[in-house]
Amino acid sequence: MTSEKSGTGPGTAGRDGGLALPVADRAGWDATDVRAVDTVRLLAADAVQKVGNGHPGTAMSLAPLGYLLFQNVLRHDPGDDRWLGRDRFVLSCGHSSLTLYIQLYLAGYGLQLSDIEAYRTWGSATPGHPEHHHTAGVEITTGPLGQGLASAVGMAMAARRERGLLDPDAAPGTSPFDHHVYVIASDGDLMEGVTSEASSLAGHQELGNLVVFYDSNHISIEDDTDVSFSEDVPARYAAYGWHVQTVDWNRAGGYVEDVDALLAAVEAAKAETDRPSLIMLRTLIGWPAPTKQNTGKAHGSALGDEEVAATKKLLGFDPGKSFVVEDEVLARTRQAADRGRAAHARWQEGYDAWRAAQPERAALLDRLRAQRLPEGWTDVLPEFPADPKGIATRKASGEVLSALAGTLPELWGGSADLAESNNTTMEGEPSFVPADRQTKQWKGGPYGRTLHFGIREHAMGSILNGVALQSLTRPYGGTFLTFSDYMRPAVRLAALMELPVTYVWTHDSIGLGEDGPTHQPVEHLAALRAIPGLDVVRPADANETTACWRAILEHTDRPAGLVLTRQNLPVLDRQSGAFAPAAGAARGGYVLADGADGTTPDVILVATGSEVSIALDARTLLADEGVTVRVVSMPCREWFAAQPLTYQEKVLPPEVRARVSVEAAVGQGWREVVGDAGRVISLEHYGASADYQRLYDEFGITPAAVAAAARDSIRDAAAPPYPGGHRGKAAPPDGGTADRA
Repeated sequence: MTSEKSGTGPGTAGRDGGLALPVADRAGWDATDVRAVDTVRLLAADAVQKVGNGHPGTAMSLAPLGYLLFQNVLRHDPGDDRWLGRDRFVLSCGHSSLTLYIQLYLAGYGLQLSDIEAYRTWGSATPGHPEHHHTAGVEITTGPLGQGLASAVGMAMAARRERGLLDPDAAPGTSPFDHHVYVIASDGDLMEGVTSEASSLAGHQELGNLVVFYDSNHISIEDDTDVSFSEDVPARYAAYGWHVQTVDWNRAGGYVEDVDALLAAVEAAKAETDRPSLIMLRTLIGWPAPTKQNTGKAHGSALGDEEVAATKKLLGFDPGKSFVVEDEVLARTRQAADRGRAAHARWQEGYDAWRAAQPERAALLDRLRAQRLPEGWTDVLPEFPADPKGIATRKASGEVLSALAGTLPELWGGSADLAESNNTTMEGEPSFVPADRQTKQWKGGPYGRTLHFGIREHAMGSILNGVALQSLTRPYGGTFLTFSDYMRPAVRLAALMELPVTYVWTHDSIGLGEDGPTHQPVEHLAALRAIPGLDVVRPADANETTACWRAILEHTDRPAGLVLTRQNLPVLDRQSGAFAPAAGAARGGYVLADGADGTTPDVILVATGSEVSIALDARTLLADEGVTVRVVSMPCREWFAAQPLTYQEKVLPPEVRARVSVEAAVGQGWREVVGDAGRVISLEHYGASADYQRLYDEFGITPAAVAAAARDSIRDAAAPPYPGGHRGKAAPPDGGTADRA
């Protein structure tokens, strides 16, 4: 057991003798380190007490683990939190953000004591949950439980893919691109289904660079987790194929923080190179708070002045002082910066040797780190000849991906068991899978490119985030649009973190036909457009699909959902001059077809995806009546909204109030485009099981219905403005039941 050493710092003489000192001889801790750990506990208690809300208990009981990681285990450099050779640390239980913030402060990442005092307040560097891009040293935004652990699986997968791109032949552990991903997860993380999905895949992928600490304290907001959670988590993870260890600090004689046992478990985990590792650490939440340790009260609320004061007295601190960090403690913890610089320098030697030996791969690395696309990369993008029979945009997307395979090695991805439906497999590219887990159909190896997520959409979304957070590669993942619901929490976090993740969402409407309403997305486009920072992209034909893929890849600061059809769509003849070039799709909305000689149109039809061809057919019907019609293809409303107002008004002149939007989904959001005199052709109910042509006819999403709506809109545009727009239902001429709001 660690004992006090003279001359090493403030010591532990005032600490209550009934509290066992940490067992940390092998870790090399002395009395100053123990004092530092106790300082961490009290900073957590003080920070929550000052702001009046937060989660002190886990940060208190995990103080030894956090300190061990940042002072003994992690390869990191506080002076360079973007160092390529660093280990990654993920605090999956983001509610315990103080576990991370205090270690970042003590290690010297730039946080000040005043930042800890400003915890959870306006403008602080220490928000309630860790936020990527906001605080130096924070690798990922966490808070929604399970997302951190699941994304860490993506980080570990991406590290292996990057090694395969940059240094595939180096012996294990010798490459400058070898590093570990460490995660702290809570009972809540392990309850969330997303971690089950991701952990199952991690075991299958044999991710030996992933180490997860499961803080099993058996406490959640509703107090003892026995009320809802009694499974054998280590047995579950062993069944996933993980290397599993247990360290229990609860002993018959009392609570003993055996740091040496924890360190030994870490070393055993690092030695296990072909399996991810789970270390279950049994702790007492809020220890050593005298009355609130091991209770739900310590989990999610301030301890109270009396409890904080009593805890300080137990640990030998002045109960009347708050936010105390003694000079000796700070000097000790800031030695992490010295060790980090030394580790960085040692790594640099190997990295420089690699660059000298691998100049082409070094050039690739430089391009990837700069998030720069190679010269001439667009030359390989396919152009599709005009074809009235057409091609499904999902198939066109697959051809784009295959064309880019040789030019963009950073682009990789796959599907949630829907590869042939989503067309997400680059032709001829190997699978990313352990060599002994290849199948007859899917050949590959550990450095492959085609990802197989299995039927795990929720985990797929999180894993894609983890891949993007590694910063070197560009991931994509596919499923049906209706199953984007399973992915939504991860999609939202991708938007929040501004990650360049691409979702390939196919079977985008009732146009998927016979599978019926469970598979036919209706509300999904509107729901996804409601996510700030997500580009929802629905191209109208094969060449728009190419243009949209190009625009997506040219953006590095946001995710995008590419929404694609199952059914064939006509490939428009843009060479004839009848239709504008597909490059206009990159602006989000453009004039696809217009009246003769630039005449101001009588009505504007705005459509997306598969409904653009319906709008074009309606234009033909109206033209026979002498009506001048402009058709606007609007594949991405977010891109269009980002254009200068002058461009937007050129496409949608304010003086033309007669407008119709056409989209086979709920009409929510389209009123702001069509205005008060406009009409919205939409689907305000669920679909049905039948062939897609029958469904479009039955539900009134037809050229005749659009033409009828256009006539109504022209009539209303001649009348004074009508706030809120004209609403009501009118049966289209073909007998359908279109909703025209």
